[in-house]
Amino acid sequence: MNNFDATYPLPKKYRLHEVCGPGALFFAFSLGARMGGPVLWVRERWQTDRMHPVGFSTFFDARNLLEATAKEQNEVLNVAEEALRSGSVSLVVMELRKPLSLTAGRRLQLAAKDGKTTALALISEGMGSNATETRWKCAPVFDPSDSTLQRWKLTKNKSGTLGVWDVRWDANARRIIVVSKTGE
Repeated sequence: MNNFDATYPLPKKYRLHEVCGPGALFFAFSLGARMGGPVLWVRERWQTDRMHPVGFSTFFDARNLLEATAKEQNEVLNVAEEALRSGSVSLVVMELRKPLSLTAGRRLQLAAKDGKTTALALISEGMGSNATETRWKCAPVFDPSDSTLQRWKLTKNKSGTLGVWDVRWDANARRIIVVSKTGE
């Protein structure tokens, strides 16, 4: 089942992607819905905020989210690499606070390919790695009639296509809908 409208480039399966911006969590949850299986979310232990199942239940079943904490970023990367290589989850989301080295990024790319699993790194703006397949910048768009409206900008794509799309979440269909520009 394809939960994304085909008018913009889909994040390739079995690769490492990055997302930044205030809409990064929305992007991660919608990608988790697209993958359709268990999602492993890895972050550093010092982060005390937790995800509440009601907050992402319109995207996928809370039973499909596995949370893991690690002592520091190197451990986050090790856990993510092992999960990717194992192929036991459909998506691995990593919250990163420091830039990803080219070597670490390449290791994650190879692990994703080997395990046939997709990886997503939540990063701060300007912190991207050359090893990733794509980099997205996501932010909500103010619209009083639709609280799910987002603007997704593809700022890096090894396949070459860049662009900006306004999207919204269709909770009933559990998929992203690309919103056409006014007058189209």
